[in-house]
Parts: sequence; C-alpha cells; structure tokens
Amino acid sequence: MEKFIATSFESLQAGEGLEIGPSEWMEITQGQINLFADATHDHQWIHVDVEKAKKESPHGKTIAHGYLTVSLIPTLLFQFFVVENSTMIVNYGVESLRFGQPVLVDSRVRLKAKIESVKNLRGTVKVTLNVAIEIENEKKPALTGEVVLLYFFQS
Repeated sequence: MEKFIATSFESLQAGEGLEIGPSEWMEITQGQINLFADATHDHQWIHVDVEKAKKESPHGKTIAHGYLTVSLIPTLLFQFFVVENSTMIVNYGVESLRFGQPVLVDSRVRLKAKIESVKNLRGTVKVTLNVAIEIENEKKPALTGEVVLLYFFQS
C-alpha cells in the first residue's frame, strides 16, 4: 500500500486532487458490533440478535451499525494518509455522508480517499477528504462523504 506522507501545509497542498489509498481490508465481526452496541446503547436486533437476524432480516445475518462504519474512517485513513510534524489533529466535520448499503457481519471493508482541498486558516490547516468505505465483492460502497480535519503545526 502506497502512503501519502506530508510534513507541512505546502506538502499537504501539493496533494490536492490526489486519490489515495486504499487501506488494508478490515473484517467486521459480531464482537465489534456488540461492543459498539454496548458503547452507544444501540442494541437494535438487526445488529445484535444473530438468531433473529437469520430468520427475519432480509440479509439473513446481522449488520454493522452505520456509525460503526463511520467510526472506522480514522483507523483506515491513517494507514495511508500520514501527516508528520503536526502537534494536534482535530476532527472538524463529516459532510454529505451517505450510506450506500449495509455492512453485513463478517464482511471486509476498506477505505479510499481523495484530497479535495487544503486551506491554511491562519496557521491551522483545514483538509477536506472525499472518502468511500468499500465492501469486498460489492459494487456499491457502504458509505461516502467528506471528512474535514484540522491540523496544527509548530510555528
């Protein structure tokens, strides 16, 4: 996997328009889904009741929470998008988020991204990335959207 590595505003800006990634594949397990359900208090049967999902779900198995899929973006992104020399990174926003299809338990997902824009806001660097989480052997992505990150560098 080829990594995009930046060390400054200028090197980030040089990457504008680049498609980067993909990350490694990550398997979504029932254990992860259950832990996420516990953390968020979202125990809807479609996520956690394996037996009921086998019988009543149109998918025949449980599905990951949409927000579980969203929460994987940083882990997957930072496998191939590396910004060195920043003192802090802040998640600023997620825009135009769309869920294309559910992620079934035991599926594998990965992330691809495009560096949409890089702006210097008086020393804070705002990076907007178009992201897509793909599901192995599926044409439609699990989700698409724009992730906005703020990077702070030492003066």
